[in-house]
Amino acid sequence: MSMNPKLRDENLDFLFKGILELKSIEECYDFFEDLCTVAEIKAMSQRAVVAKMLRDKHVYSDIVARTGASTATISRVNRSLNYGCDGYDLIFKRMDEADNGSIPESSGEES
Repeated sequence: MSMNPKLRDENLDFLFKGILELKSIEECYDFFEDLCTVAEIKAMSQRAVVAKMLRDKHVYSDIVARTGASTATISRVNRSLNYGCDGYDLIFKRMDEADNGSIPESSGEES
């Protein structure tokens, strides 16, 4: 499935171009801390871990225990994996190719 055309605009293009200029995890931390609240950053990271665990065939109860995500969040991420734009899969493939796609040990934050 392709990107939702209602999503695309000049402001998002500007943001994504800026993100693509970041060169390190430290630069990402600095930028995202300025851009988002801690809760927003944690929620995005939680969804990424949930998506990876779903792709790796973990069951909901294991995902809840590992990430603290609600079953509603897990269901929403699962819908994106099944009917979305394949963005998660693209990232996971590239991370696996770079050999840094392992799931963190524990997140534990509820969203």
